[in-house]
Amino acid sequence: MMKILQLMTLFRFKKLLIFCFLLIGCSKTVSTTGEKELIEPNPEKRAEAARDKGGGILGEITGKRPGTGNSYEFSTSNVLWRATLKSLDFLPILNADYSGGIIIYDWYSENINSNEYVKVSIRFLNNEVRSESLLITAHKKICNSKEQCQTSKLGDNFSKEIKNTILNEARLIKISETKK
Repeated sequence: MMKILQLMTLFRFKKLLIFCFLLIGCSKTVSTTGEKELIEPNPEKRAEAARDKGGGILGEITGKRPGTGNSYEFSTSNVLWRATLKSLDFLPILNADYSGGIIIYDWYSENINSNEYVKVSIRFLNNEVRSESLLITAHKKICNSKEQCQTSKLGDNFSKEIKNTILNEARLIKISETKK
C-alpha cells in the first residue's frame, strides 16, 4: 500500500512539473526598456507577426532566426559556384557540398580508349569573384595495360587555366545579372 502511495505522489509531482514547464513556456517576456507593449487586437495580424518572427511552438531553440546566416542559399546566390558548374559541366561530379563550399569531380578522360585520366577538386574560399576565392587541385592518373595506375598532381598552369575559365564565366554571369 505504501508503494502505491509513493507512486501516486511521484506521478502527481511529474504532472505538476510538466504543468509548470508549460506555463513558463507560454509566459510573455518582459520588455527591457520598461515600456508597456501594445498587443495587436486582430488575431490574424498577430499570427502573421509571430510567423515572421520565427521560432515555432517551442521558441528559438537553436538561437538562429530564419534567414540569418543560413548556408542553404549558397548555391543559388554564389556566382562562382554557378560559373564553376557551367564551365566544367562536361566533368562528372563525384561530390558537391554547398554548405562546405567544395566540388569534387570524378576521374575524366577525353577518349574512351585513353589511359590518362584527370580529376579536379574546387574549394570556394569566399563569395567574391577574385582569383583568391578559388583553390583548385588537379590530379592526373595514368594506367598501363595491367591496370596498374600512377597518380600525380598536375602543375599550377592547369589549375590556373581552369580558374581563369571559371572567373571569366563568373564575370559574364554577373554582367548578365546587372543588365536584368
